[in-house]
Amino acid sequence: MAYASINGQNICFEDSGGSGMPVLLAHGFLMDRSMFAAQVDALTPEFRVITWDARGFGDTEFDGQPFSYWDLARDALGLLDHLGIERAVVGGMSQGGYLSLRAALTAPERIRALVLIDTQAAAEDPALSGGYKQLLDTWATQGPIDPIAQTIAGIIINEPEENARWIARWRARPHQTIVEPGRCLLQRDDISSRLGEIRCPALVIHGTADTAIPMERMQAMANGLVDATVLEVPGAAHAANLTHPQPVNAALLPFLRKIATTG
Repeated sequence: MAYASINGQNICFEDSGGSGMPVLLAHGFLMDRSMFAAQVDALTPEFRVITWDARGFGDTEFDGQPFSYWDLARDALGLLDHLGIERAVVGGMSQGGYLSLRAALTAPERIRALVLIDTQAAAEDPALSGGYKQLLDTWATQGPIDPIAQTIAGIIINEPEENARWIARWRARPHQTIVEPGRCLLQRDDISSRLGEIRCPALVIHGTADTAIPMERMQAMANGLVDATVLEVPGAAHAANLTHPQPVNAALLPFLRKIATTG
């Protein structure tokens, strides 16, 4: 674990090192860099894997100010700068995908490929945003009380053992820290009309049981990208890489090997 001062934040990250092609992975909302442990194990030492904690999560020291996913995209690019990496594969799960898409729009020359796990390009579904706001408002004032924690863990993870592990992590954090990340999530812009600007290859991975982002929203994103390969993970909920690492890694490795030789 190390820290880098980037855009006024003290970003916590882990870097496997080595001479392999760099792969930068960003976690989902309410998660942290540890959700990629199975990918780090599978990809190293063949690839240099960097995982990091976004503003408001994990061990990153966040200034508490409002931010957008465009800001997080600049954080990701700033971390590459800090590490002296000119080009990398960039990706992530859910909000990690939101910021990765924006990084590709901000600095396309620096993105060799994208890995997009259970994510989308659209704004939050208005039919869901009101309910999510109520959950997050209660979290901010009362903390992740059991009904809310169980509901959200069921949406993101949907495996009893993993649910319990992450709920314990959520309860160990100051509950007010959810405010700005939650605002960022619910107020994000729709970048669907700009997907055609992204020319690099993308591996799109999506759980078939993901209720947070339905399959049709993933497919709309994949259809909008110039070069997208889709992997559907049967039975996986919103964090497919966490709960179903074997099929995810089995698709990720050949994709990255191809990018390393041709990208």
